[in-house]
Amino acid sequence: MNLIDTHAHLTYPELEIQIEDILARSRSAGVTGWITVGTDRPHIEKAIALAGRFDGLTAGVGFHPHYANEVSDADIAFLKQAVQSPKVVAVGETGLDYHYDNAVPDNQKRIFRAHLDIAVQCQKPVILHTRDAFDDSMAILAEYQGRLKNVVVHCYGGTLEQTHVVLDRGYYISFTGTVTFKRSDALRSIAKTIPLDRLMIESDCPFISPEPVRRIQPNEPSLIVHTARCLAGLHGIELETLAEQMTQNSRRFFGLA
Repeated sequence: MNLIDTHAHLTYPELEIQIEDILARSRSAGVTGWITVGTDRPHIEKAIALAGRFDGLTAGVGFHPHYANEVSDADIAFLKQAVQSPKVVAVGETGLDYHYDNAVPDNQKRIFRAHLDIAVQCQKPVILHTRDAFDDSMAILAEYQGRLKNVVVHCYGGTLEQTHVVLDRGYYISFTGTVTFKRSDALRSIAKTIPLDRLMIESDCPFISPEPVRRIQPNEPSLIVHTARCLAGLHGIELETLAEQMTQNSRRFFGLA
């Protein structure tokens, strides 16, 4: 089994200080590829540098919508350069988050569009963060329909109606450990409906450890095996079969070797 963790934050201090051990545990668990996502300028720089150190490790780069109030023109210029790295396979995470009042919505929309402009220019896929902002996120993405390479909605938690919108547009869906939580029956019902060729998996570590290891902190890539096992059960297939399909999806979506 060779799963790919398509969204991790391996530059967070609690993971970075033990990165060799974390990747060794990951490989032992059958998780042999990772995309580490930088969400501000220091972490973007760290993500690219870290990806340069290890085979199978690549990066996604963008400014999280929480930071939209502070993102400057110079930061966007920096991002345009950062995406040129051969180790960068995606723009983002980027999008809109209205759950917390961390950034003015108009600023979030402006920075989101700046990311999408860059994604069009570099023709790398987009990692979408959307929370309590689905309609606005989809409206902005619609402005770029036909010009983006593709989009994955990360840490998926949408409704059935929203899921139809995402799939109808040809986007991908990525699940974290939230799908394993005891109170996530509705999300599991939706996960059953996702076509296997649109499905990906992520840890979003150091956050969201899955059941039955939810108490383990920080979360790390090796633990996505529990999320994969949950998804395999929902689809009524063997874990190895699901893992092979998700790995093919991830390689195709991100252009991984």
